[in-house]
Amino acid sequence: MRNLFFVLVIVSLLLFSVSETFAVSEAAVLFLLISPGARAAGMGEAFVGVADDATAAFWNPAGLAYQKGRELTLMHANWLPQFGSDLFYDFGAYRQSVEGIGTFGVNVTYLNLGKQYYTDETGPDILGEFSSYEFAISGTYGTLLAENWGVGLGLRYIRSNLSDVPVGAERGDGKASAFAFDVATLYKFTFAPKLSFGLNLSNMGPKITYVDADQADPLPTNLKVGFAYKLVDSKFNRLTLTADMNKLMVTRHADGTSDPFYKALLTSPWTIVEKEKQNIGGEDEKVIGESKIFNGILSGGLEYWYSDLIALRTGYYWDKPGKVNYVSFGAGIQYNLYRFDFGYVSAAEGHPLANTMRFSLTMGF
Repeated sequence: MRNLFFVLVIVSLLLFSVSETFAVSEAAVLFLLISPGARAAGMGEAFVGVADDATAAFWNPAGLAYQKGRELTLMHANWLPQFGSDLFYDFGAYRQSVEGIGTFGVNVTYLNLGKQYYTDETGPDILGEFSSYEFAISGTYGTLLAENWGVGLGLRYIRSNLSDVPVGAERGDGKASAFAFDVATLYKFTFAPKLSFGLNLSNMGPKITYVDADQADPLPTNLKVGFAYKLVDSKFNRLTLTADMNKLMVTRHADGTSDPFYKALLTSPWTIVEKEKQNIGGEDEKVIGESKIFNGILSGGLEYWYSDLIALRTGYYWDKPGKVNYVSFGAGIQYNLYRFDFGYVSAAEGHPLANTMRFSLTMGF
């Protein structure tokens, strides 16, 4: 088993190796990538190496393998408040362990996109309105292959309802359904008991079709890899450091089509080439230099707990290609089997995610 684990680690590291790629990420139903749980939000969305509560169904289903008993988590967030829109995001997850078998979980993700209006082609008169939304229902399972090695699986039904009305000459409308699955692992090192490694490959499945098969879009297959280290682990004080790397494993081919894992084993999906051009004397632009930049997402965070009562959190989220960078803060209060968490995004003024707040409630049974 140990050899198999290190094979998984080596494969993931190969995906991170530096080499050229000109891929452009592209996928549908991107609401599947919105991170649930105010706790993880306060830690810069770096949680795949922790995954020790019911939200593991999203972050790392293998984390369920280490959890016992029953737990319910509920979360609500007004999404993209800078736009003053009526968008909101809800998430609910439940997990329950079964002695001798493992831990099962179920979760629901819902994104409300608000009311939309449609008109005819000749004028601005409103002909009708409809509501847009997307949701996903997932079942997950985690079990231990060894005392320090957990694995997890997830199966997901996805429904996208963007429009009830066909657009132009299109034969279909903005409704579509799809299925996806996840595979994950969470390993706790025996030679360093305070260190854990997590990997989650999520949203794998066939393309989602709104109109016809020729215009189908890939699902947002995503690779998460992360570490967690307990800097302090005493009776009254606990401090955990986390670090994650994220990559959307969907790319556009040179011919314009999209497929997951395009060149993933031949070239690194974690870097892109940024070319510097110069126009001299009216001539065509010439490349005078190029440099490689990281084409994934890095995030890290800290979580401090005092005596299982009060938690303080902070983190940093860095996505250079997407130009999304921010500091996050969070806090938690726990009483008996109940925990209330709050997460806040401190992005620059005018940033779509600025002042985004997440609230979640976790209850044990």
